[in-house]
Amino acid sequence: MATAKKVRVRAQVHALQSETKSFEAIADSISLRIREVHMKHGTIMDPIFASPESDSIISYTRTGDSAIWTGHYLAAEAFRYAVTGSTTALGNLKAALSGIRDLVDITGGDILARIAAPVDSPYAEAIQKEEGGHGVFTGKLRGQDHFWIGNTTRDQYSGVIFGLGVALDVIDDAAVQSEVRSLVVRLVGYLVEHSWTIWMPNGRISTTFLQRPDQQLAFLQVARQASSSEFSSRYKKAAATLSALAVIPIMYDGFDDHHSYFKFNLNTINMYSLLRFESTRSLVRAVYLSAYNRLRRTTQNHQNAHFNLIDFAIKGANRQRDQQTVDLLHAWLQRPRRDPFVDLRGSVPAAGDDRAVDVIPVPQRPTTDFLWQRSPFLLFGGGVGIVEGPGIDFILPYWMGRYFGVISADEG
Repeated sequence: MATAKKVRVRAQVHALQSETKSFEAIADSISLRIREVHMKHGTIMDPIFASPESDSIISYTRTGDSAIWTGHYLAAEAFRYAVTGSTTALGNLKAALSGIRDLVDITGGDILARIAAPVDSPYAEAIQKEEGGHGVFTGKLRGQDHFWIGNTTRDQYSGVIFGLGVALDVIDDAAVQSEVRSLVVRLVGYLVEHSWTIWMPNGRISTTFLQRPDQQLAFLQVARQASSSEFSSRYKKAAATLSALAVIPIMYDGFDDHHSYFKFNLNTINMYSLLRFESTRSLVRAVYLSAYNRLRRTTQNHQNAHFNLIDFAIKGANRQRDQQTVDLLHAWLQRPRRDPFVDLRGSVPAAGDDRAVDVIPVPQRPTTDFLWQRSPFLLFGGGVGIVEGPGIDFILPYWMGRYFGVISADEG
């Protein structure tokens, strides 16, 4: 009980400090913290502290999702740089790009690793113990021995392609553009050449996109922006044959709006890429928009700031939704940065063992890595207050909101 009380006090102090700062100042401090603490080996990892009260890092966790969140972080910093021209933001997005490049280079075959780290890292044993079931492989980066975690999923690819697509769209720096284009061509080129199936060095299939026409189209959409000569005709052919099928997996995912909720984040970011780059005069845009509308009908009442901003980018302004987005970011600031266990069973009306009847307010939702990919009906979850989330679930919607004009510079 004493530990739980201290965690609550820390959360309250965090909320009080946040109230005295603008959103931008808070976002900047989160980005600084990410670079200092969460990118020990170049991509996003979450630190484990000695105790809820301690600032001593003893290990890292959630490394198997390093690729997807580095992609989201890249998107956040790209929007930030596009809004502010900040050299710090430019440095952050270049660091994210460097980390993603390492995840591709380390595999030796233009496939994406989940995480890569030096073999002599003090956290190597813990990472391999937690993620080793995905397969541990070795390679070199800049002449240094590294290991990497495989069994890379569509989730990781979707996050990275999303981030690269945002950078390609909003950043005019020549060096960044060159690096982004190269990475997109390598990653999507491999998928195309291997029939949308990823093979690990041990000969095992990691995942396949064959059942996801929507994701194939989203990746090709980004790839044709990166290299029209290599991917434009391929995208057009795929759009002609696959566009009508894109709605099918989205319909299937919509049958359950609670379990495996991360699927809605993947669907939403891929639809963003697909529609963001599609001409308004294109005949297939209406097909994509129909698929997106079906997705949005499932999640539009879930009080999700991230999804709201993507909806703005696709469909334009909506006063009620846009005000809700700002309110949700204010609510996010009332959440703890670490992961105390949250259990709402018995305190809110339930529709099952792990589902509330109504959407749970943001400050009360269980702690997690990226709030907007977790069900808003979830009744319990979290840890013991020793893992710190990176805060990308604040900085991404914030800077995206600034970019699209939903959030003002003086908000906070």
